Amino acid sequence: MTSGKTEEFTAHRPRMFGLAYRLLGSAEEAEDAVQDAYLRWSNADRAAIEHPWAWLAKVVTNLCVNRLTSARVQRERYVGPWLPEPVFTQDGSLGPMESAEQRDAVSAALLVLLERLTPTERAVYVLREAFGYRHRDIAGVLDLSEANCRQMYRRAVQRVATPEARFTPTSHRQHELVESFVMAAREGDLTGLEKLLAEDITWWSDGGGKVTAARRPIVGREKVLRFLWGSAQRYAGGWALAAAEVNGAPSLVAHVADRLIAVVSFEVRDGVIAQARVVVNPDKLAFAGRQFTAMASAA
Repeated sequence: MTSGKTEEFTAHRPRMFGLAYRLLGSAEEAEDAVQDAYLRWSNADRAAIEHPWAWLAKVVTNLCVNRLTSARVQRERYVGPWLPEPVFTQDGSLGPMESAEQRDAVSAALLVLLERLTPTERAVYVLREAFGYRHRDIAGVLDLSEANCRQMYRRAVQRVATPEARFTPTSHRQHELVESFVMAAREGDLTGLEKLLAEDITWWSDGGGKVTAARRPIVGREKVLRFLWGSAQRYAGGWALAAAEVNGAPSLVAHVADRLIAVVSFEVRDGVIAQARVVVNPDKLAFAGRQFTAMASAA
């Protein structure tokens, strides 16, 4: 491949990765999809490609739709709750996070809801919501009719809807809640933690059968506090806790030196934590772990 062709692909790589990650919920698989797109790009006749980004977006989207089709069977067999892979976003890995809408588009909460959709519905939703594609353009990407795309989009919006507002924009209060949670967890302050949790909080743990983790959601403040106390007893003195921006929102990270151990994403409702999603599966922490090591080295 000529250097010019390589440079052109590289210029579009971040946007391709952002698209693939939103479609797959997996940073590792998103990197693989981008690499597969590179192989197709390298063998394509550049002179025949009028609009490089449009061409690459179509290739990446269809690669991801194919991956999602096979992934559905794997996720049905997954041990315990399935959660998306976390990605640190302060370095711009998933694009700008300047607005609430941009942060919501990559939140763990939304990525979990997108699992309700078929692969094609998910592609329609992501292209429309996150990338602002017109239905006519989406139809061209997926080789569908415009009317079909409109119908799929309406169905997707209905399927990811929830009775209450799904997300709370990142705010000073959210940062305060996460910082307070980190401080109370460090000190083993159960009273302090209790004040931060909604009475009906749900705590999800994704260990994938690779490490010890709750295989069912833990529901209710008292049960979650008992779980946190038990976890603190097991790992006291071994883990360091810190706040960081993950998937566009303040989150908690646990690490030993520069090795990432866990990432906890929070969903805030009415000023308290209503949902917590913790990823401890080491396979799912591989991408974020490389990010974390790089950030630690740069600090």
